[in-house]
Amino acid sequence: MTHSDSNKEFSYEGKVYNGFLMLFVNLIVIPALAVSMFFIVPDLESPLLWIPVGVLTILFFICTAGFFIQQPNQARVMIFFGKYCGTCRLTGYFWVNPFMTLKKISLRIRNMDVAPIKVNDKVGNPVMIGMVLVWKVKDTYRAVFDIDSEPESSITVNSAGKIGFDSSSSRATATALENFVSIQSDAALREVTGLFAYDDEGSSTDQITLRGGSHEIVELLENKLNERLSMAGIEVIEARLNYLAYAPEIAAVMLRRQQASAIISAREKIVEGAVSMVKMALDQLKEENVVELDEERKATMVSNLLVVLCADEPAQPVLNTGSLYN
Repeated sequence: MTHSDSNKEFSYEGKVYNGFLMLFVNLIVIPALAVSMFFIVPDLESPLLWIPVGVLTILFFICTAGFFIQQPNQARVMIFFGKYCGTCRLTGYFWVNPFMTLKKISLRIRNMDVAPIKVNDKVGNPVMIGMVLVWKVKDTYRAVFDIDSEPESSITVNSAGKIGFDSSSSRATATALENFVSIQSDAALREVTGLFAYDDEGSSTDQITLRGGSHEIVELLENKLNERLSMAGIEVIEARLNYLAYAPEIAAVMLRRQQASAIISAREKIVEGAVSMVKMALDQLKEENVVELDEERKATMVSNLLVVLCADEPAQPVLNTGSLYN
């Protein structure tokens, strides 16, 4: 059977028996072994009768090992003396050849909070940026064999004589995957952050920025992460920026720049509204023939109205009791 390099995982095609059936077999083997030991062991004159005792003993140890329980969204990578035999994704209680090494791996969705890191944006400003990553294992072959996850599993025998496998291998695999995802996420986040400025500089309003172009940046970040993590059989489901700010050493300066930009924008709106109000007042005075104003008086009125409308503080009126020209 040949398998493509893009997906090295394939389903386990060997024998997997129902665990409850093998328990029933154990209920037969154990009494048979007890009876044979009780009647045959005392008879030392018939050494050939020890053969069934030895067979039953071997059968007992084989039948008591090889049991495993598998929950939904879990898998077992089946290894027979170093050879990959497939991945079992069945759910339930099963028995398999006890000489088969079973490496458990979770296929469930996991999330990771990537702590904020200091990165220079496109224009060189240091920014603090962090993200939340949602991922899962897609190819169990790559996740187990392409990532170094020492120590390897080993067969153990407990005090009761039961054969088992060292579960530290599963924990080592999970830890290795998490470390790999963490390092590659950090690298992808640095790469994407360096392609964009934190905020627009006012020269171009259609420029994608870290603060404004969330959809485009998230899509690019997910693509970069999938490129880096696919080598480990990991699929990125979602990546979202959850922290974005200027670095502390320039935060105060950038805050003042943002405040200045906000003040300028607000002043532009105020002046625009004040000019329209002054124009409306002059037109209405002219249409209703309230007063005839020459150009100098119009200029004075416009100046006074702009001061009143644009000033931060309430204007103090000055009463002129004489002539405008004296």
